[in-house]
Amino acid sequence: MTIRFVGIIPRHDSPRVRKVGEELAGWLKERGVRSRLGCIEAGMDMLVILGGDGTLLHVAAQAAEFDIPVVGINLGNLGFLTEVAAEEMEQALETILTGEVNIERRMMLKASLIHKDGTATEPMFALNEVVVVKGSVERVLRLRCWADQEYIATYKADGLIISTPTGSTAYNLSAGGPIIQAELNSLLVTPICPFMLESRPVLLSPKVRISTQLADVANDVKVMVDGKLGWTLNETDGLLVEAADKPLLLVSSPHKGYFTILRNKLNWGGRTTDVPLPPELAG
Repeated sequence: MTIRFVGIIPRHDSPRVRKVGEELAGWLKERGVRSRLGCIEAGMDMLVILGGDGTLLHVAAQAAEFDIPVVGINLGNLGFLTEVAAEEMEQALETILTGEVNIERRMMLKASLIHKDGTATEPMFALNEVVVVKGSVERVLRLRCWADQEYIATYKADGLIISTPTGSTAYNLSAGGPIIQAELNSLLVTPICPFMLESRPVLLSPKVRISTQLADVANDVKVMVDGKLGWTLNETDGLLVEAADKPLLLVSSPHKGYFTILRNKLNWGGRTTDVPLPPELAG
């Protein structure tokens, strides 16, 4: 991949991060690479995200629409998507500019609210998850759920998470769902604090369209799309979630593997260094 034109997207509410973006623009110019700060446009060869996962999630749909690969520089706190640490930024970008790039195709979700008359809202897109959640402490929700035409169950829970493999380390993980290797294409349905312990997460084909609808009248039920308010759900509406046509093209860290990042972020076994595969198991 040849890099000639880069968009730099800094965390919008941080003057410190914007200054890093300005310095990065100068660094790129010294290497013959044109850049624009705070802008995404067709024809860019790459986006550099400066901040945390929230900054990347904010631009994921637009980056996917334009087929622009994205690399995340973690200037925030916990970052699963912004894989490159701040102190590794220049080294990682030097490697990428030489053409040594591994691009992962991360599945995205498309969500629409379907009204009783069959009309649908404009779709919203998510890299992590679409969540149905109650906005008050009233009784639990009852949510019917279907995979295409097939009825799955009526979940009695505080809400429902429909996530991508990328989002399996986000809200889904907090709700007790499994971690799914990020480049798999699948849909994950996880109830939030289910009333019945036998209500378990369900992993589905990416070809399936997931529909959910309130089984009872409930007040202040929200649909959140990657942390942003999408719609208010009532008993006459249904929510349709499916795989989006275009994935996010995510440039993975040239110096860290997926499980290295998970071990470091989640402190699995307290281990932060790789253990090489023994030669006799390498085949």
